[in-house]
Amino acid sequence: MKDIKKIDIESKSYPKLLKKIVNPPKVIYVRGEIYPEENCFAVVGSRRCSFYGKQITIEISEELSSSGLTIVSGLAQGIDAAAHQAATKNKKRTIGVLGTGLDDYSFYPKENLGLANEIIENNGCLISEYPPGTRGSKFSFPQRNRIISGLSLGILVVEAKEKSGSLIAAEWAKKQERKIFSVPGNIYFSNSRGTNFLLKNGAILTESAKDILRELKIT
Repeated sequence: MKDIKKIDIESKSYPKLLKKIVNPPKVIYVRGEIYPEENCFAVVGSRRCSFYGKQITIEISEELSSSGLTIVSGLAQGIDAAAHQAATKNKKRTIGVLGTGLDDYSFYPKENLGLANEIIENNGCLISEYPPGTRGSKFSFPQRNRIISGLSLGILVVEAKEKSGSLIAAEWAKKQERKIFSVPGNIYFSNSRGTNFLLKNGAILTESAKDILRELKIT
């Protein structure tokens, strides 16, 4: 645990965009490299994703990271993992935000511990507001979503059911006045109900990374 850094909100290392949200964490714990002024973009979605969802996540995340954006997600299985892997595969920086402590014992899900190490090896980092030794809870995972969106210029939801953590992340993004993007899906597919709901309520329809880069005015 010696490589876990504790960063106070008054520190120059604290991410500037996160500092501006309502109720930012007073302290964050970090493993890896953190840069207070980088441009980040969040990609989230279902843990039980389809091949379609995973493929579009990889394609969009690869192009966004190649355009200089740091991909942020929650290191969960499914869409989150695909977004992180798309960045690490091309040696690009990505940030994983956890709802647990950053020590190996507390880390969840254990299946992605190897991916977490890849993120750090590729100049990325892991962030949590919870100290080492903190196990996850029904409260901690929804709360970490405000950090995912708070670090980011915008958020893309790829696949999500009507009631899901991804929609909680989108709700935080709305409160934080971040841009919300959504991938349209098959109306008969349960994982499309959340994303299509977002589109009905003002999210930006996203078919490729170009839709996001255009909206963020990144060339």
